[in-house]
Parts: sequence; structure tokens; C-alpha cells
Amino acid sequence: MEPAPGPQEKYQLITRNLQEVLGEDKLMAILKERELKIYWGTATTGKPHVAYFVPMSKIADFLKAGCEVTILFADLHAYLDNMKAPWELLELRTRYYEHVIKAMLESIGVPLEKLKFVRGTDYQLSKEYTLDVYRLSSVVTQHDAKKAGAEVVKQVEHPLLSGLLYPGLQALDEEYLKVDAQFGGVDQRKIFTFAEKYLPSLGYAKRVHLMNPMVPGLTGSKMSSSEEDSKIDLLDRREDVKKKLKKAFCEPGNVENNGVLSFIKHVLFPLKSEFVVLREEKWGGNKTYTAYEALEKDFAEQVVHPGDLKNSVEVALNKLLDPIREKFNCPELKKLSSAAYPTPSKAKPAEKGTKNSEPEDVVPSRLDIRVGKVISVEKHPDADSLYVEKIDVGEAEPRTVVSGLVRFVPEEQLQDRLVVLLCNLKPQKMRGVESQGMVLCASSVGEPRQVEPLDPPAGCCAGERVYVEGYEGGEPDEELKPKKKVFEKLQADFRISEDCVAQWKQRNFLTKLGTVSCKSLKGGSIS
Repeated sequence: MEPAPGPQEKYQLITRNLQEVLGEDKLMAILKERELKIYWGTATTGKPHVAYFVPMSKIADFLKAGCEVTILFADLHAYLDNMKAPWELLELRTRYYEHVIKAMLESIGVPLEKLKFVRGTDYQLSKEYTLDVYRLSSVVTQHDAKKAGAEVVKQVEHPLLSGLLYPGLQALDEEYLKVDAQFGGVDQRKIFTFAEKYLPSLGYAKRVHLMNPMVPGLTGSKMSSSEEDSKIDLLDRREDVKKKLKKAFCEPGNVENNGVLSFIKHVLFPLKSEFVVLREEKWGGNKTYTAYEALEKDFAEQVVHPGDLKNSVEVALNKLLDPIREKFNCPELKKLSSAAYPTPSKAKPAEKGTKNSEPEDVVPSRLDIRVGKVISVEKHPDADSLYVEKIDVGEAEPRTVVSGLVRFVPEEQLQDRLVVLLCNLKPQKMRGVESQGMVLCASSVGEPRQVEPLDPPAGCCAGERVYVEGYEGGEPDEELKPKKKVFEKLQADFRISEDCVAQWKQRNFLTKLGTVSCKSLKGGSIS
């Protein structure tokens, strides 16, 4: 039997791979006296995906360090966050989360009997808690409440009052769950500092806060339930996992915003303390890494090929997902999954000679718009007014795109710049070269005509999803059918605002890092 770890060893286990700890001295003082009481909460909104293995891996660390761990299924928070979980689906989604989170923990060998599971509505509707919500609302300013939730609560043009209550409830949870510390992603930092500021005003203790880094998704941006291409669902089939990993952003030698490497660092290494890169004998055979830093160094020096890295992650990930898939293969959980996350009803095909009774929704989420990086640009061999560009949109290969920008944008201004690309138009040949997308540009209204490519926010990665405010959650069409004219109908309401921001019906085009804009063409159109 291994000896129990001492305070310093416990501290190392609790804090390894974290981005930040608020209250380090208090944490160490508690560990010298007794076991740490800690909680992790998850709002029961979109389907959990493989990035949830990151907090699960840390929960395993907490248990190894002897911590008393509570997992909160924050059902009320899910409703308050702009109704991400409708009231009628709240109970179903909470049950789904309970089953899937427990299945994840079991798949990585975490003993469930050492954990405490709580629902928010078990105590958040009590007289005492409700009174504390009112007490807190009497001392918190609107500015502080809005600022605290800025990174977590869904930001919309006309925010609801419920979103302002959200940070206060999360702060009170620390007191009502009787814990010493709260664990979450670094995107929760403003809520954590909000809790440290306001809980003492109610006579409650300030807690320790432990923060994980935000793990990049497969496209290089934050892994998100609302961005299908950025994440792998826990119940995805093996062929879907292969397909998504194949498209994942994993540029040779690039260790920044690399979702594949990040998953190895934050999930696979902590669980096994090693990672095996699988490759054929002619490329050197399999190699076992016992330190993540050595793997990252070899990848940076291009000793490890992205294809081998992806294949190795695919094998390791399927080992984690197989027991979850098996558990959810029973009729009861299949039914729960369908009920908690019903497929949006689609108009049935019209019978011959009749019209559909329900018109097809023409909404911006049907457009697959992504950030692209121009890898190369050259004149079209048979058309003086056209460029042929190679544009990286986070897929295995760059796309070939033909654009009529020769008269408006010099080659050197396009080379290596970030652009906004419509990716699900039907490919079409333009003077003999097939174009696999459209670079979206702002155009002036009057003469002489001016054209400027739209600019994503600085710091965006190739492949990051661009969406219209309020339409973050929908799935884009696989391919827009030319006869349906979906893009043309939506484009009629595309405009550049007086602040040079790209908009649809006065709703901003956004990425996770901010608004999409142009340099100077106020009031222009977008095409």
C-alpha cells in the first residue's frame, strides 16, 4: 500500500496543469490541517463533449490528493443563461448529464463512491438561499454582475436580467455546498473574483479558486458545444472521430492553439503518465513518451508528423469513449438522449404536385462561415480580373478559391492575411478552375466601387467558426443548394454598420474573439 501523500505532494497534484490559483497560501494552510473540500459545477446545457475529459482528469487528481469532491449539476444556471436549456427540457438534460459525466469518470477509472453529486435545484430554491440571492442583489452593482458573467453567460444584444443573477448564484454555491475551493476553467475567473469580493459582504468566507486553461478545440479555437466542427461528441461513432480528427488543425511544427496536442497534455498524459505515438517501422516505429515536454519538442522540430499524432490520439480516445458508447447503447439511455436533445423538426418533403405547408427556415446558422488564412495568391491563368488563392480553413488541405479582387486588392495585401470564407457553397468552375468557397468582402454603395475583404478579430485561427449574434447554436448545411438561394436571401440583409462592423439585420458577425469588420466602408454591402 502506497503511503498517503504529504501536504506538498497533495499541493502538486491539485495544482498540476492548472493555469492559475487564487489563494495559494490558504490552500497550503488547509492541506497542512485536513483534506480539501472542493467542487466543480457544470451547467446542464449542450451535450458534453471530449473536452469534458479535462476537468474529469483534474477530478481524478483531486481524489488522488485525498480531496472531498462535489460535482454540481447546475440545472438552474442552465436556464438562467439565456435559457440555453428550456424549462421543459431541464429535468431531461440534467439526467443526461448525470449519466454521461458518471460514465466519463468510470471510463478513466475514477471511483464514483468517493464523489458527492448534487443538483442545483436541490438547494437553490430553498428559503435561505433565495433570501441570500436578494441580500446579494442589494449590494452588487449591475456593472459588476455584467462584468462577472462576460466570459461565461451568453452575450446577446438585449441581455436578460437572469444573466445578471447567474454570477451571484455561482458565488453563493460555494457557501451552500460548504467547500473550501471551487474549480473551473479560466473563463470563470471574473466570476471567481466576483465571489471573492462579495461573499464577505454577506459574512461568508472567501474561497480558494483553481483554474484550468481553456483547451483549444479541433479547429484551434475554444472547444464548444455549439460549434460542431470544434468538438468530438462523447457518443460519436468511430468513423466520426476519425473524420473530425482528420480535419483538425494540427499544422506541422506548430504547438500554439493545437487542439490535438492540448488534448494529449491535459487528458491523456495525466491519466496514463505516458503517450505512445503509433507509426510504421519505416518511419521509426512506435515511440513512447513519458514526459509531455519531450513530445511537444519533437512535434515542434517535426520529428513527429501530424498524421501519426492524430492516429495515435484516435486510438487512445476511442479507448476512453468505448465504455461510454456501450453504456448509452441501451434503449433507456438512447431514449433519454433523444428526448433531452431533440432533433429540430425539418419540413417534410412535399408530395408531388403539392407545396410544403411549412416554409424552410432561412437563418444565418445555415451558412458555414469560417476564418481562413491566405497561404498563396496568384493571377488566374485565363482571367485578368481573377485571383486563385489557396486558403487554410483548418482542414487537412487548403481550399482553392477564385476571387474577383484583382482590381481592388493588391496581391501582397492578400498574402498571409486572415479572411472570412463562406465554405458551404456548391463548388463551381470559374474559367476552368474550381472554386471551393467565397471570400466575403465589403463593397461601397456608390461609384467608384471600392472593395475590402472582411477582417476577423486579431488572434483568430484558421478554421474558427464565424456566426451571427443570436444564431450560434445552429448547424450549417452540408452544402447550400443553388436552387434554394439560401445565401442570396440572407445576403440581402448583410450590411456594414456605421462602426464598420459586418451585420445581418443589425446583428453582428462574431467569432469567439469579437466582431468581424472592414477597414472603412461604412454603410456598404457584403458579397
